[in-house]
Amino acid sequence: MVQKTYKHLFFDLDHTLWDFDKNSERTLKQLHGEFRLQERGITDFNAFHTAYCIHNDKLWERFRNGYIKREELRWKRIWLTLIDFKIGDTALAHEMSSAYLEILPTQTALLPYAKELLDHCKDRYVMHLITNGFETTQWLKLQYSGIASYFTEVITSEKSNSLKPHREIFDYALKATGAESLHSIMIGDALEIDVMGAHNAGWDQVYYNPAKKTHERKPTYEVSCFSDLIKIF
Repeated sequence: MVQKTYKHLFFDLDHTLWDFDKNSERTLKQLHGEFRLQERGITDFNAFHTAYCIHNDKLWERFRNGYIKREELRWKRIWLTLIDFKIGDTALAHEMSSAYLEILPTQTALLPYAKELLDHCKDRYVMHLITNGFETTQWLKLQYSGIASYFTEVITSEKSNSLKPHREIFDYALKATGAESLHSIMIGDALEIDVMGAHNAGWDQVYYNPAKKTHERKPTYEVSCFSDLIKIF
């Protein structure tokens, strides 16, 4: 492969740099205790956490496809989880949802070698984020985890009025940063959302695939650990 000269690196945030799974689990564990869910019959936190993840994934897919609004996504994932445990308490779901959104962005776990990669790249490239997350929440995550200063532009779905994998958010990112697609590369964990979204917009891509999932796609690069990406960049 002929090595291209990249000037702009565009990162996804959740599940790519910021360890969403670990941070979300820590947050839910805190809520399980604070809202005394054990006393309400949810004795197995792992079962609660698993149920939440299933509902969250399904609702995010509905949100990306335009079937639900973000407010519905936020409280319904808790409500549906509580329903699984025979707790039909809408007020509790709203209360827990608010608490989750307050606590989650203050968690600080990053994925392995994420910080090392950012340090390696900071003087070599201009770095940005493209995220489907919500504006305020994503900025808080960046600030609490200590990586906000690495990024010149943070492109959110709210700001761009679009979502990955749609081309509009990638075009918006080029306009906002003054970058050209030829000298830009997208780095993300979601094959259909980050990688194919960037591919369809005419960008090179890095598929961050720590689980080494099998697939038929052909990204520009594929790594299972960011230590490998340090060698490429």
